[in-house]
Amino acid sequence: MGKFLLDLSGKSGLMDLFLPIMSIEVRIRRGEPVERALRRLKKKLDREGVIRDVRAKRYFEKPCEIRRRKKKMAKFNNYLRLKRENR
Repeated sequence: MGKFLLDLSGKSGLMDLFLPIMSIEVRIRRGEPVERALRRLKKKLDREGVIRDVRAKRYFEKPCEIRRRKKKMAKFNNYLRLKRENR
């Protein structure tokens, strides 16, 4: 049949700095609705972390902001881990 091809090679030039050349494809099966194929594509993108990476690279984040965000995430994850252990 046909296939969707998402090329993230970044024709804009700026995206070349952030994303390696990759393509994620979903082949449409015989008699399959396009909506279902799009859902499968979205799931693949989500599992690969592509959407999360693109959103994170939309703007420049200073190194101190990166450290602060990671420290905050680690603190929260530690809180959840301790909460689970104390049940």
